[in-house]
Amino acid sequence: MFSKKSIFTFLQAQVAAFLGGITDYGLMILLTEVFKLHFAFSILISGIVGAVVNFSINRFWVFKNQSGYSSHINSQLLRFALVVLGSISLKSSGTLILQKVFQIDYRIGRLITDSFVSYGFNYPLIKYWVFKVNEKQKVIKLN
Repeated sequence: MFSKKSIFTFLQAQVAAFLGGITDYGLMILLTEVFKLHFAFSILISGIVGAVVNFSINRFWVFKNQSGYSSHINSQLLRFALVVLGSISLKSSGTLILQKVFQIDYRIGRLITDSFVSYGFNYPLIKYWVFKVNEKQKVIKLN
């Protein structure tokens, strides 16, 4: 059902997501607790920084063999930026809803929201849209 390569790619993507997520989550806490920004703004800022970490690791390590360096980074960056905007929106609104409606601390609500957004939104879009291999690239690799 799943090849060793697809499982390995998934695990690599989880490492990239974890490192980007740790950067994102740590910066969110710092901006909220130390600099007293509202957590929704902290999520926006930290999400952008975490996205840069995540994109870099995905492009140069995880999906390097699929999209290679011949792919146009501009189109990947544009698609990735759209995924990040959607991700940040989902994380911010999900965290806010959990905090306002269910009285869950924003730090816990963020972790809950992140788990759904990461696996249900980010990973599929990054793998199948941002760093997808098109038919032309497959032919070039086979030659």
